[in-house]
Amino acid sequence: MGLSRLAALHGVATSYSPSPDVTVSVPDDTVIAVLAALGVDAGTPQDVRRSLAAAESRSRLLPPTVVVWSGEPLPPALTGLPPGSTVTVGPEPAGGPPAPATSWTVPERAFGGPPGTPRPAPAGWTEPPFGVHRLHVRTPDHHEATATLVVAPPRVPQPPERTHGFLVQLYSLLSARSWGMGDLGDLADLAAWAGRTLGSGFVQVNPLHAAVPGHPTDPSPYRPSSRRFPDPVHLHVESIPEYGQVRDRAVLDDLRQDAAALSDTVLNKGALIDRDAVWELKRQALELIAEVELTPGRRAAYCDYLAEQGAALEDHALWCALAEVHGPDWHGWPEPLRDPRSPATARARSELLGRVDLHCRLAWLTATQLADAQRAAEDAGMEIGIVHDLAVGVHPAGADTWAQQDAFAHGMSVGAPPDAFNARGQDWGLPPWRPDVLAATGHAAFRGLLRGLLAHAGALRIDHVMGLFRLWWVPQGRPPTDGTYVSYDAEAMLAVLVLEAHRAGSVVVGEDLGTVEPGVREALARRGVLGTSVLWFERDWDGDGRPLAPGKWRRDCLATATTHDLPSTAARLTGDHVTLRHRLGLLTRPLEEELTEDVTGTAEWLALLARLRMLPEGDGNEEAAVRAVHRFLGATPARMVGVWLPDTVGDRRPQNLPGTWDQYPNWRLPIADPEGHPVTLEEIAASPRLHGLMEVLRPGRARTAPPGERPA
Repeated sequence: MGLSRLAALHGVATSYSPSPDVTVSVPDDTVIAVLAALGVDAGTPQDVRRSLAAAESRSRLLPPTVVVWSGEPLPPALTGLPPGSTVTVGPEPAGGPPAPATSWTVPERAFGGPPGTPRPAPAGWTEPPFGVHRLHVRTPDHHEATATLVVAPPRVPQPPERTHGFLVQLYSLLSARSWGMGDLGDLADLAAWAGRTLGSGFVQVNPLHAAVPGHPTDPSPYRPSSRRFPDPVHLHVESIPEYGQVRDRAVLDDLRQDAAALSDTVLNKGALIDRDAVWELKRQALELIAEVELTPGRRAAYCDYLAEQGAALEDHALWCALAEVHGPDWHGWPEPLRDPRSPATARARSELLGRVDLHCRLAWLTATQLADAQRAAEDAGMEIGIVHDLAVGVHPAGADTWAQQDAFAHGMSVGAPPDAFNARGQDWGLPPWRPDVLAATGHAAFRGLLRGLLAHAGALRIDHVMGLFRLWWVPQGRPPTDGTYVSYDAEAMLAVLVLEAHRAGSVVVGEDLGTVEPGVREALARRGVLGTSVLWFERDWDGDGRPLAPGKWRRDCLATATTHDLPSTAARLTGDHVTLRHRLGLLTRPLEEELTEDVTGTAEWLALLARLRMLPEGDGNEEAAVRAVHRFLGATPARMVGVWLPDTVGDRRPQNLPGTWDQYPNWRLPIADPEGHPVTLEEIAASPRLHGLMEVLRPGRARTAPPGERPA
C-alpha cells in the first residue's frame, strides 16, 4: 500500500487498462525505477516510508501552476483559498506584454457551492490579460505561497469550415533545383502552386527539427537532437540573399553541380536520399555564404533574432560546435563539457566562437525561409498555410537533453504499452520530460518550444497528443511490457498550448490514434484541438464494427486516408503492404491469414463506397478507387481533409515501416509513380492523375461520382 500511495502522489500508475474489461498490474521494480527517475527514493520499505512521509508533509497552499480560462469559472485553487487571504497577480516574465500587479482580498463567503468546485469570480477579482503571470497568496495566519498563473483563452484558433490540403515528407519532394532532397524552397513552391491552382488550404510537413549529426545521421525526423530549432539541411541555398555575393564562385558552382549530380542519382538511378551527402555539400556552401558580410538591415534582423532566442539558441549552437569536435553523443564528451554551465564549457564557448556564430546564423537563415514558406502559402490564398509537426520527444544524445538535463528523466524512454496491434509494446528511445520539473518551472520549456514552432506555422500537428496527459515510461534495459504511465498536468499543458496558439493565430491538430485514455479526446475538443481520423480505422467499434458512414465522422478533425507510418492508399487497396511485411518477416500470423483479413476489410470499404455511389460500378481500376476514397473523405463533415501527396501519383511505398531499421529504407525514399520511378515536384504538378484526384475535393463534387464516371 505504501508504494502505491507514494506512486499516486507522484503521478506514477501501478496498473493500467489496455481495454475496458482488463487491468494489468505494473511490476514493483518498474514503479521503483520510475520514482527514482523522478528523484524519489523507494528502493526499500524504509525508503518508501521516508519518501511517503516527506511527500504527505508538503501541504501546498497553491499547486505549482494555476490555470484560469478566460470567461470561465475560477479553478478550485483560487476558490478554495481561506477568507481574508491576499492574492497578488504580478507581471508576466520577460517575453510577454507587461501587466501591472494587482491585489485583492478573498472576502467571507466569496464563493458559494461545495468546496473544490469551480465557481464565479467574486467582487474585486479582475481577470489578468492572456499570458503567464506570478501568483502570490498570503493567508491571514501568515502562510505564503507562489505559483505560476496561466491565463488562456478558452479555445485555440479554428480552421475554416472546410478546407483540403496535402501531407508530405519534405525530404521526399525533390524538384529540378533541389540539392539531393526536398527543401524549404520546394515547400514554398508547392504551397504557392497548390493554393493558387487547386484552392488548397494547407500543406502539412514532417518535423523539421534539428537532427543529431552522425555517420550515418539518423534519418528519422521523429528522433531529433532538438525540437527547439530547425535543421539547416532544409535550407534552399540559392534563396539566401548572400549567395550571390560569394567571392569564390568557382567552388560554389562546383558544389551546385555536385548537388545536381546527387539529385540525378536519386531521381534517375535508383539511389536513396542521402541526407549526409546533402549536408556535406550544403555545409560547404553555407560556410562560404557565411563569409559574406551582412548588409546593415540584414545584420539588424540577425541581431534581433539572437536577442529573441537568447540563451536557448546559444546552448544549441554550442552543442553543435562541440559535437563537431567531440562527436554527437554528449555522454562521451570530456566530463567537464557534459555540464552546459561548467567553467570548461564557458571556455569552450569562447574558443569555438566562430563555429557557434555559424550555427546561430544557420538557425536564423532556416527560420527566415520557414517564414518565407508560410508567407508564400498565405499569398497563394491558403487559409491555414504550413502545418508543422511536433515530434513526441528528442534523441537522448542530442542538444536538448544536454542543455536541459534537469528537465529530462534520464534512464527512461517513452513508448507505448502492449495492445491489439503490438503485443510486445513499443520503446521509442526518447527520454521523457519530468512532470515535476515542468511544474516547478511554470512549464517554461514547453512554452519556449511551442513559441518557436508556432512562429511561422499556420497550424501545428502534435504527434501523440495524448502525451499532454500521460506518457508510457520504459526503464532502460527493460522491455516495453514492463513500463508504466506517468501523468502530466494536462490542464496546465493545455493552457500553455492554447495560449501560444492564440498568440500565433495557429490551428492545432492532435494525432490521437491508438490507445487513448477516456476523456482525453473530449478535453482536447473542448479547447478546440482537432483530432486525426484515418479512414481505415474509422469503424463503428461500439456497434457492428463495420466502416463508419461519412455522416457519422467527427467534424473537428483532420481526415486522411493514410499517414507517414501507414501504407499508401494504392498499397492498401491492392494488399501490397501485407506482402511487403511478409517479405521482411514482420508478420506475426501466416501470410494467408493476414491477406484474408486485409482483403475482407478493404472489401467492406469498397462496398460502402459503391453503395454511396462514389465508386463507378464494375470499375476495378485502382486509380478510380483511390479517387473514391478521397470522395468519401470529402463527404465527411471533417473540417480539414488531408491528401497524402504520394497518393496523387500512385506511389505504393510507405515512407516509414514501423518495426524495421536496416530492412527497409525508412525516411529515405523520394515520391514515386506506381512503378517506383521517382517524380519531381514539376512532374507532380503536371500529373493528370493528381488533377483527377483533386477534382473530387472541389466544393459540391464530393458526394457522388463526377461526370465521366458512371455511378453505381
